[in-house]
Amino acid sequence: MTDTASPAELATFAALRPRLFSIAYRMLGTRADAEDVVQDAWLRWHGSDQQAVQSSEAWLVTVTTRLAIDRLRARMAERESYVGWWLPEPIVELDEHTPESSAELASEVSMAFLWVLERLSPEERAAFLMRQVFDHDYADIAGMLGKSESACRQMVHRAQERVQQQKPRFEVPKEQHRELLVRFMEAAKVGDRAAMKAMMDGDVQLVADGGGKVNSFLHILHGAGRVAGVYWSLEHQNPNRVAYRQARVNGAPGLVRYVDGKLESAQSFQVEDGRIVAIFIVRNPDKLTGVPQFI
Repeated sequence: MTDTASPAELATFAALRPRLFSIAYRMLGTRADAEDVVQDAWLRWHGSDQQAVQSSEAWLVTVTTRLAIDRLRARMAERESYVGWWLPEPIVELDEHTPESSAELASEVSMAFLWVLERLSPEERAAFLMRQVFDHDYADIAGMLGKSESACRQMVHRAQERVQQQKPRFEVPKEQHRELLVRFMEAAKVGDRAAMKAMMDGDVQLVADGGGKVNSFLHILHGAGRVAGVYWSLEHQNPNRVAYRQARVNGAPGLVRYVDGKLESAQSFQVEDGRIVAIFIVRNPDKLTGVPQFI
């Protein structure tokens, strides 16, 4: 933001900035890209004829959404050549009272949710988010995307069908989620494979993202025995050198793991019916720069 901006201009943008960031992050899945989009939106806002704008919020949301679509299209080619599975950059909070634990970020931003959104086209993703998460009407969405209302309805319907196929059947209370992870963490610390397996659904899946920067699984792992074995193996190979710390990962209870005191991964867990059904492990160091690197 520049020194030439008026106090009113700065105040309007500052008030809307958390919402703009939450839109951009859900669209792009990385903090740096989201921040760049928000900065580009600011530059356009600063250079616009604001007297002619009927609604500052509508104008800025539309600009941010369009910028995010353009950037996501540009990033898709890069993701096609990405080594292994691409997971969003996690927002990790070791202190639950940080500003990012606001409702704007805590709602519908879980790793599991963003993982499903990766299967949508940029415009489908924008239409779905605007309707289902940010509660815009179809006329607004049509204006944002330059499409007819009918086309937007079809996009949202298609996207919703795909999301519902992988969405949890019901939300698990966070306290239950946290208690389960505490027990899982204690079992993982000592390599208790049987205890870990008992906390997982039989068809649990593990998705890991190393991005070619560190060793990671190039395939999705399935099955409680196999996934529990991964945690057992790490502890077996590094006895008394693996440590876990509780954290909020994308608004939900999660874990951060250290090996020899150095950050190794951030982990998000999808829980249903009292069992872990999916684990998302981000190991790519480029996506962990916002997490304390040493325990």
